[in-house]
Amino acid sequence: MNAPRMAMRSTWKKIAAAVTGGVLMAGVFPPFGMTLLVWVALVPLLAALWSVEEKRAGWKGFGIGWLAGMASLLVQCNWVASVSWVGAVLLPMYLAIYWGLFGAFAATLGNPRGGSGSLRIAFFLAAVWAGLELLRGWVITGFGWNGLAMAFGETPLMAQGADLLGATGLSMLPVFFQVVLLQAGKRICDGNRRLPLDLVAALAVIGLMAGYGFLRISMERSKESVRLKALLVQLNIPQEAALQLWTAEQVHMAYEDETIKALEKIKAEDSSHWPDWVMWPECALTGRILRTDDGTWAMWRENSETISQVRKSGPFQLIYGVNELEAEKAGEDQLVMKNKGRAWNSIAVMSPDDQLQTYRKRHLVIFGETIPFVDSIPWLKEIYEQQAGVEYGGSFTAGDSLDPLPVPTAKRDVIGAIPTVCFEDSVPRLVRKFVRNEPQVIVNTTNDGWFKQSAAAAQHFANARFRAIELRRPMLRCANTGVSAAIDTTGSTAHPDTGKPQLLVDANGSHFTRGSLLAELKVPLHPSTTLYAIIGDYGLMLIVLMALLLPWASRRKAIV
Repeated sequence: MNAPRMAMRSTWKKIAAAVTGGVLMAGVFPPFGMTLLVWVALVPLLAALWSVEEKRAGWKGFGIGWLAGMASLLVQCNWVASVSWVGAVLLPMYLAIYWGLFGAFAATLGNPRGGSGSLRIAFFLAAVWAGLELLRGWVITGFGWNGLAMAFGETPLMAQGADLLGATGLSMLPVFFQVVLLQAGKRICDGNRRLPLDLVAALAVIGLMAGYGFLRISMERSKESVRLKALLVQLNIPQEAALQLWTAEQVHMAYEDETIKALEKIKAEDSSHWPDWVMWPECALTGRILRTDDGTWAMWRENSETISQVRKSGPFQLIYGVNELEAEKAGEDQLVMKNKGRAWNSIAVMSPDDQLQTYRKRHLVIFGETIPFVDSIPWLKEIYEQQAGVEYGGSFTAGDSLDPLPVPTAKRDVIGAIPTVCFEDSVPRLVRKFVRNEPQVIVNTTNDGWFKQSAAAAQHFANARFRAIELRRPMLRCANTGVSAAIDTTGSTAHPDTGKPQLLVDANGSHFTRGSLLAELKVPLHPSTTLYAIIGDYGLMLIVLMALLLPWASRRKAIV
């Protein structure tokens, strides 16, 4: 009788530890922001995984890890419920699989019961965790959201290591420390009073990373640069899923009013702060751009009227999100949409003399911008229309360009704009492909209004700012609803002169607001070439491969 009860009690302890670890991990990310938890949150989960009996340890570890993942992700991703309650359950169920895979490894090859050294086990587990973060950023186009390194967004010294193996590689650090911490703590509890040299080594690694961060920040701030001023305009248009709740006239008039008001204020107060660029967010204007294969273009009248009104305030480069349609000529001076033509979610750059450049979004969001197999599975269209609240008008086409957009400043300095639309700024493997050895700025137009006043926008921003660190290119983000901000090459939003945060917020500090932000960035003339920009994710892949093969080889040798 006692044995079954003890087994049941042990099972419930493992479940409680898994859920506790998952919930603690959720506390690391917005809206909670308890970032120090990143150093201890996994300890309960690791303790549960290492206490699994050897029989069927892999499956048991998977179950414990998956349960911890579900507990964490149901909290982290509750913003999905703004669009779909079904999605708010299915997405965590899927993402928790990666936690389950980590659990299976930790309970078997990553379990220190085999006598492997503490630092060795810590390396294996840290690499596997980071490898699984990398994997979920690739599978089914990827969702590399809320990696552990996001906790370092407000800790500049620790965040700088993202330029080595990317933010995903930096996630190894807190896992490495916690694995060592748990093993050292267990030895102390067992009566071993010797100095835990492995814990000292782990703390030394953290110290070295902080020292590297200090050095990198000093180097970045001393670089020769040009100044770029940009006016970011955010309207905070309310939405129900994909459906904007303002009329087209309201949208266009609001962009006119808010932009002209900001420009006239700058002109009256200090014209030396006149913006080089004016930015509007993703799909800002309701009209479309028509474009033929030879580059000839035209746009909806409501777009051109809004732009011409704003242009009366003075010259600037206009960068904004717009839908672009494939067109063909119908006579000498007329363009029409091509029959069964393609459509793109684009960024447009228009010069004061109406020269046009566009970037077409490459990384499309499944069930947001494209629906795989929709022609052969018609009910997928019905699901989209039910959840999005709008009629399905067909999928966008993925763009194919990897070229930065050359955009001049008022002083004729040409800066390469690295274009990203919406969630593309959370896809490092894509953004790094635009890096060139020239002055560059990452430009992001986005709209997190689908998810209302949830944590989605803050989490998106936390992910995005690491692109500036990984690639040492400053960033400008302009959102409809989200976080509109300027970020320097160290991930800081501080103004280069005043030190004030360059984020668009209201008097209460909320980024869910209407207004404008005149931002200023130092753009390096000779930007750093980072290790991550050169090798991308391949460095981390090699480390993960080592972490998988070495313990397997050791276990096989021991059996033989």
